[in-house]
Amino acid sequence: MAQRHPTPDLAWRGFAAAIVVGVIGLTLGYLAVAVAVDPYETGRVTLFSRGALRPQGPRTAVAMRGRDGAYDGAIIGNSHIQLIEPAILSRETGVPFVQLSVPATGPAEQFAVLRWFLRHHPKPGAIVLSADAFWCGDDPTFASEHPFPYWLLGDWPSYLRGLLRLTAAQETVNRIGWLLNRTRPLAVANGWWNYEADYLNLGFALDPHLRRKLDIPAGPEPEAGRAGPFPVAGRFRAALAEIPAATPVVLVFPPVYAAAEPPAGSPRARAERACRAAIRTELAGHGRSAVIDWRDGRPQSRDPDAFFDQSHYRLPVAQAIGAEIANAIIRLRADGAN
Repeated sequence: MAQRHPTPDLAWRGFAAAIVVGVIGLTLGYLAVAVAVDPYETGRVTLFSRGALRPQGPRTAVAMRGRDGAYDGAIIGNSHIQLIEPAILSRETGVPFVQLSVPATGPAEQFAVLRWFLRHHPKPGAIVLSADAFWCGDDPTFASEHPFPYWLLGDWPSYLRGLLRLTAAQETVNRIGWLLNRTRPLAVANGWWNYEADYLNLGFALDPHLRRKLDIPAGPEPEAGRAGPFPVAGRFRAALAEIPAATPVVLVFPPVYAAAEPPAGSPRARAERACRAAIRTELAGHGRSAVIDWRDGRPQSRDPDAFFDQSHYRLPVAQAIGAEIANAIIRLRADGAN
């Protein structure tokens, strides 16, 4: 009897099915390893947790820092409040603070960080937020040019989808190597990044071209996409509703260099003032709150040696702002105790 051979079509189907099954198996195997290793220390699985953070950028480090039970207060914003040192706030207020600022983020990312922190700290000691120009856009999506890992701070399905990317696979391997290293390097636990040295190395204090850019005057018209209305008001209201009424909330309007302030009475000045007023109005709905406004003509804003560029101030200014924040928190906590 003649031996039967599978037709070419059936053979290819079997081969394709084997490939598909293999890919699915490899994917599930990788996900099992990645979930167990927890490359960014989200805390979803603590099998290999070492209670310390592997050096990495603030965009991903925020996952562990935001859930760290050693801290009861948070500073949330971008590089415009990154220089506020949490250890000083901790010392002055008695609230252990962590720096959760992520450079080049706006309100959408910052409210996601706030939500993550509140998920792990349902009754925080204090919250510090920074409302800069990125809050005053008229795009309700607050779209950013810089990707942000929302999936790290999201639910399980989004987290699993997020792990299915090359960078996450690389970080899984990196974390395994870090775990096996007996002299493993550690990141700063409280998240403070003093970037003065980085700016100095780029020449911001001495380069004549960069120093001239500091004095370029702001125009009278609003920047594109920042004329209003300002959808941040509604988003801020929703974010504040998640914060317990007993938690002090301090909102900082960070300073800009004097040349960056729009001409008095100009459309741009009116638009920026209207945005800050809308933000203030929403903050007032949270009874235990305060505003630290450094857009009010402080003498430091006219000192070129106090700024690297028109929106990034130096450490002495950060220390002055930090002192005001600490005093506001102390006052709000005292008012709550009475």
